[in-house]
Amino acid sequence: MRHWRRLLCGIALVASPAPLSADGIVPVPAALAGDYLVVTGKELGRPFHLYIRHPESYATNPQMRFPIVYILDGDSLFPALAPTQLFTEIDDNIDEAIVVGIAYGSFASPINMRRTDFDTNAPAFARFLASELIPAVEARVRADPARRILFGQSRGGTYALFDAWTQPDLFQARIASNPTLDHPRLAEPPAPATRRDLKVYVSSGERDRPEYRDRALAAFGRWKGSAWPWTFRTTTMPGGTHAADASRVYRWAIRDALAPVPAPNAKP
Repeated sequence: MRHWRRLLCGIALVASPAPLSADGIVPVPAALAGDYLVVTGKELGRPFHLYIRHPESYATNPQMRFPIVYILDGDSLFPALAPTQLFTEIDDNIDEAIVVGIAYGSFASPINMRRTDFDTNAPAFARFLASELIPAVEARVRADPARRILFGQSRGGTYALFDAWTQPDLFQARIASNPTLDHPRLAEPPAPATRRDLKVYVSSGERDRPEYRDRALAAFGRWKGSAWPWTFRTTTMPGGTHAADASRVYRWAIRDALAPVPAPNAKP
């Protein structure tokens, strides 16, 4: 567990906005720089730490609203995927995006409640996400609510699908990396959607744990060719394991989800 403690110490630097040094450099890694706030859920009764990365052009485009990506398990995935977003913008010419890590502040229970929030307490967590967390973040940053994305890994990936099933219009896209696929709500029909631009991306690692891999392959078969309120995109990540390929999955999905939107009068 020692390496997790070192990682948490590094993340904690973002939590207290520090003054600029004499040479104007913010004392956090540039790929993670942006903002930080705490939102306490009224129903959940617990605080969530929100780490926010601003796009590179955020300060120089003060009138622009950016796509926004919310990342579950932000204690570990925010410092991994915020740089992945930056590198994918550079290499794959996707639109810049704000990245938000939704974190507990610890890997230890009872502080970290991911097993509850993403499973038995998922309906309450969904209400918190829609009515408290997202409004608090988007009152603070220049986000485009029409281009809102949710990323989850493992049990968080299952929650991303639960969210699609229960409040489909909230996010334009959901990305589920190696979901456990064991929530009973996923066996029922999804709630109706009004949007027609919704997307769901699901990746299963070739070397994921057998029970999760088997569920994923069965689900891929069930989802294929059926009518859904979103476009389903599924893939097997070659050589992928359960936890170590989140950045690969993120890049696979985000290249499509944040492909540049043509200008209204642009010629094809």
